[in-house]
Amino acid sequence: MNSVIAIDLGASSGRVMVGFLEDGKIRLEEFHRFQNQQVTHNNQSCWDLYSILEEIKVGINKVLASNIDVRSLAIDTWGVDFVLLDKFGKHLGAFVSYRDARTAGMLDKLLADSGMNKEKIYAATGIQFLTFNTVYQLKAIADAQPDWFDEIDTLLFIPDYLNYKLSGVKHCEYTNASTSQLLDCHERSWNKTLIDACGAKMNWFLPPKMPNRIVGQYKLGDIHIPVCSVASHDTASAVAATPIFNDNTAYLSSGTWSLVGVESLEPVTSNQAFAYNLTNEGGVDGRYRILKNIMGLWLIQRIKAENPSLAFSDIALLAKQATPFEFVINPNDDDFLNPPSMAEAIKNWFKVRHLPAPESLAQVVRCIYDSLALAYNDAIEQIAHATQRSITELRIVGGGVQDEFLNQLCADVCQISVSTQPKEASALGNVINQFIALDIISCLDEGRKIIDASSQVNVYQPNPIAGLENIKAQYQLVK
Repeated sequence: MNSVIAIDLGASSGRVMVGFLEDGKIRLEEFHRFQNQQVTHNNQSCWDLYSILEEIKVGINKVLASNIDVRSLAIDTWGVDFVLLDKFGKHLGAFVSYRDARTAGMLDKLLADSGMNKEKIYAATGIQFLTFNTVYQLKAIADAQPDWFDEIDTLLFIPDYLNYKLSGVKHCEYTNASTSQLLDCHERSWNKTLIDACGAKMNWFLPPKMPNRIVGQYKLGDIHIPVCSVASHDTASAVAATPIFNDNTAYLSSGTWSLVGVESLEPVTSNQAFAYNLTNEGGVDGRYRILKNIMGLWLIQRIKAENPSLAFSDIALLAKQATPFEFVINPNDDDFLNPPSMAEAIKNWFKVRHLPAPESLAQVVRCIYDSLALAYNDAIEQIAHATQRSITELRIVGGGVQDEFLNQLCADVCQISVSTQPKEASALGNVINQFIALDIISCLDEGRKIIDASSQVNVYQPNPIAGLENIKAQYQLVK
């Protein structure tokens, strides 16, 4: 039996899991789970990477204590965030999160200072304009002129930094680098014009390397475990684990963020794709993930945090009690990125627009669910138009597969068949990518077939919704 350690880090939690491959099926066993809470340093929202690294080591030790014969280990995390190192390998500054407010207004400043326009940036990078992209974080640092700016030697994205701390090897993995809006999506190399525009320097950036390769060793006494650089952006790993077998299937990686998209062998950077703000992120085997980034279950997670006595199933029950589509928001509005109270932010969103606002908690959560389903439908329609595809099925993977209410609502609003599983998509993608690097699995398609055969797939068929076209038109007015 072959086994590998998958370290899967999300925005709210981390897991150290072991993936086992036996008799053509794959299974996961969780050995360690820990919280990933943001901390505040100098009034900035930051990641506690010291704590994360220690928790990773605790998890690895738990696996080793079980005497499992581990072939390798690998890490996947969120995108865009990075660590800056000096020439001695010491980090400079705090581990600032993409949710920090430092990037407010930086897109406009970059455009004004550089003389570039959004069309030119999109044509080069194919990446959607999000306020927290790496390019704007670097612009914020450059404009602040910190004392250590000239001391920077290397930029490492979060999974590359954690690999460096485990193995001592500096490396740049392509799928995570592709989220930065600094990479030329056609050449898969750094765009000097954009790097200059944000105030960074070309020599900070290591050449991006395709995933699924051994980059170093994690050493603990006499034990040496190969460190594998997989598709280290968690969505890239999740999509790798999504059983996609035709061009008519879209995917939805449903978690803190909702990523809706299709897979392509070429980037799509047309005027239509630009107008829709689609993104072309890197995938396994040189594929592209043509997708739309939607705020996702973050809104529900924050409601849960504000009402700790409620289970997620209770929140779904509340939604069922409220009138459908009475209140609709744009879930991607920056007002919902990191408010003190999500419920109050949603209510205020209506009030500042002089619109009737939800009052009860049931109305608030129903508003979230309805708005997410409408956002998914909107994204699918835009992607189908830009890629000239007919999308007839949606495959949902990730933690959101457990939310049966949202999955059925998605089928109803999108009016297509929805299938779900696997739940632990990022970790499974991490695992099969390691097996590919180790030549245990031959290719991505084989890995997807193994995952599909190992999953208990649920299917949701669409039900009719009265006045659906008017409801969709209502969403177009608020998005």
